[in-house]
Amino acid sequence: MSITPMCYETQFFEFTPQTCILRMYISFQDHLFDMLRIVESVILNKIEKLPDCGISQLEVRKSTTKYLTFVNKCFNQLFQKMETCLLKLVLNIPRNVLLPEDRVQELYPDSKEKFDTLHREAKSLEAQYKAEALATQTLLAELEEQRVVQAELAKILTWFDGMDKICREHGNIDLLESFTFMAHTSKKLQGTVQEIDLKHKKLKLDVTCKKAV
Repeated sequence: MSITPMCYETQFFEFTPQTCILRMYISFQDHLFDMLRIVESVILNKIEKLPDCGISQLEVRKSTTKYLTFVNKCFNQLFQKMETCLLKLVLNIPRNVLLPEDRVQELYPDSKEKFDTLHREAKSLEAQYKAEALATQTLLAELEEQRVVQAELAKILTWFDGMDKICREHGNIDLLESFTFMAHTSKKLQGTVQEIDLKHKKLKLDVTCKKAV
């Protein structure tokens, strides 16, 4: 069996010529074995009907096996010739023949330099695509963070609205004014605490000095 790669023929026939020939060989072999099996069964039936025949079934089987070996050897020699003929004359595409889908290459041949240029352009476009995909992922992540922040802000605004409603219901006080008043009071309290702390330190210092005298 020929092992020469026949890629162009495979592209045209959509199967490898060697595989086709191998299937033909197996089919012929199977048919040959079946025929000899039938012939052997016919001979055995004839022998059983003959009176006082000195031929046994084992001798018939040995003769059939010997004949099969001879026929198989002749068949292999003939099949090799048939294979050579098929691969050269039937399943072979001449080197000067182009398939219809490849004729455009004959009309518009490309040089190696042009191919290299197209290859570099393809690489550049691929790099740009990857960069844009990464930037898109980054933007999507930022948008997701903004959605989270907006959701939290909406919760805070809802809370403020609830507080403002409660304040109005119980004292008719504006929530913004209330927070301003609380901030102002807090500053005054901080100042008072600082004054008390200074007075306490001064008083402690005076007591210490008197004890020293």
